[in-house]
Amino acid sequence: MTEAATGWRPLRVSAPARQLVFGGHAIARHLGKEGLPDWAVAETWEVSDVSGNGSRVLDGPLAGRSLRELVTEYPEELMGEGWSGRFFPVLTKFIDASGTLPVHLHADDATARLLEGQANGKTEAWHILDAPPGATALCGVRSGVTEEELHQALLDQDFDTVLRRLPVRPGETIYVPGGTPHSFGPRTLVYEIEQTSDVQQHAMRWNMEDGSPVPEERWHANLDALMAEVRLESRPNFHAGLRIGCGDGVERVFCCAGPYFALERWHAGTAEPLRHSFATAQILTNVGAPVEVRSGSWSGELGRGRTLLLPAAVGGVEVTGPADVLLGYLPDLVRDVVTPLAAAGYPPEVIATLGEGL
Repeated sequence: MTEAATGWRPLRVSAPARQLVFGGHAIARHLGKEGLPDWAVAETWEVSDVSGNGSRVLDGPLAGRSLRELVTEYPEELMGEGWSGRFFPVLTKFIDASGTLPVHLHADDATARLLEGQANGKTEAWHILDAPPGATALCGVRSGVTEEELHQALLDQDFDTVLRRLPVRPGETIYVPGGTPHSFGPRTLVYEIEQTSDVQQHAMRWNMEDGSPVPEERWHANLDALMAEVRLESRPNFHAGLRIGCGDGVERVFCCAGPYFALERWHAGTAEPLRHSFATAQILTNVGAPVEVRSGSWSGELGRGRTLLLPAAVGGVEVTGPADVLLGYLPDLVRDVVTPLAAAGYPPEVIATLGEGL
């Protein structure tokens, strides 16, 4: 029996945890996500179609099926009318930067195809869930810094002389185009949404998997690769988001948007539920207390730090408040972002601050 035969419904999918040297216990302790390993967790990949680390359906008629299989067999039911592709295009993660992430970058699309042999690169966005007063992140090369100056600073591991250090505040989001060198942490909890890719180039003399030293020859090769992929002109900034009222005590916040993904944060009280209709797959992630989710004839609880994948075919969702949830998706920028924000009175130049292509 398949979902096509029984009617589509929200999908609970696996979210594997990764152990990296900067990780900690904030995903469990701050978000309340249960079932994590006892060791320090750096990342949970909430919805992933990255080869070798992809999500699988956990229950229902499609239990055990991979996200890649669903994309292949039911592209329009999952992603929306007219969509086709070889893999699910959006990757989402919780990242616990209890320590500091390595300075690194991800290639943009053109560079990934040219130098990495990959179909696409990785533009990403960070939505800050928790950070202490005074927290900062490195993101982008300072204006006026040359390639030669950047390379020398990387050799010296003197990042602040060439990279922009930005203040980090909970609730804000930054859209980070491919080719932008970056790092964040310590004590920073992030929800990350990005293109489906794992390409990256690191500047550090240590491996992020276990902290072991990188051999000298390989480290220099890593720096050369990073320099070949860097975009000196990319200097993004954090944004508080654009807010729309959607009912009595229901608020919709557009956090970021671009051609690869959009992210919204919705809040609802108890006067009426959050109601949202959509034409493309939605990644619904709970960053608040447990909530009741309804979609068509399906209903179920979404616990703390848990995620549901909502296929396009379900068409809508209702979440009973009090609710604090994230919705990530591959947008039609005009239909899904520009039109509702323009209707709410936001001018084009303000909408454009959310990301790219607006």
